[in-house]
Amino acid sequence: MSETTIEHHKVIIVGSGPAGYTAAIYAARANLSPVMISGFQKGGQLTTTTEIDNFPGFPEGRDGNELMLDMEKQALRFNTQIIEDEVTKADLSKRPFILETYGKKYSCDSLIISTGATAKYLGNESEEKFKGRGVSACATCDGFFFKGKDVAVIGGGDTAVEEAIYLTNFCSKVYLMHRRDELRASKAMQKRAENNPKVEILWNTELDEVLGGDTGPLEDVRVINNKTGEKREIGVKGLFIAVGHKPNTELFKEFLDTDENGYLLTEKGTTKTNIEGVFACGDVMDSKYRQAITAAGTGCMAALETERWLAEKE
Repeated sequence: MSETTIEHHKVIIVGSGPAGYTAAIYAARANLSPVMISGFQKGGQLTTTTEIDNFPGFPEGRDGNELMLDMEKQALRFNTQIIEDEVTKADLSKRPFILETYGKKYSCDSLIISTGATAKYLGNESEEKFKGRGVSACATCDGFFFKGKDVAVIGGGDTAVEEAIYLTNFCSKVYLMHRRDELRASKAMQKRAENNPKVEILWNTELDEVLGGDTGPLEDVRVINNKTGEKREIGVKGLFIAVGHKPNTELFKEFLDTDENGYLLTEKGTTKTNIEGVFACGDVMDSKYRQAITAAGTGCMAALETERWLAEKE
């Protein structure tokens, strides 16, 4: 591909979702003519969520896919150019920055990264079938829907224990399933779980099958003890997978600083990365909250900081 085929833009946003769309809305309203390379799953993780009850402004709740479609329409209203393609290669070693997709090559003066993070699942076939219909990877997002019911959490780290304890605010009982006989969580977190009367830890326990009809919802979970081989149904109506997230940062690791888990590092209180003119927002830089509303907030920050940075350069 020759250099003459490179298409240049002032601002390119890589990734969509609440962070990317919010960044696009703010950048477009600032007359920066942003271009978004959305990825092939426009809207990100929220497009797989059947109902969002904690995004402000929707007292009756909102379907995740519909919320993302509304955000996309709003970005388009202010003349954001949205390209349905995926970035396959990035060169941030010099300005303008160079991005390659399956279909084209682009350059930009400023880059906003909002590629998100992907929840890790177990790979169980029945788990996949009931995603969004009783199987979730976010207790904060979906815990309220299981008020007064028994649920299970799979995992052994701090996140799993935090999710289990959080769910006790709504649920009658929470089973914390771990495949080993000792949790990986910190001692303080382990103590909190052990002292919570609503939490029961199932040691050496793995998921065998998620049970329910062809159209859902989840009716129960069958587990297996990996020491004895015993299988049993535990009488839950919800299953939360808490085995971690993988930030989508592979494209940028060569150039941008990350933490030990691969999340992009930003200057405290900002969305600035270690490369001037490159900003990161949403779950790709947030390993703590991972909420649609916080992602949108950092998207706003990234656009405002991009606008100021470009103004200073001009």
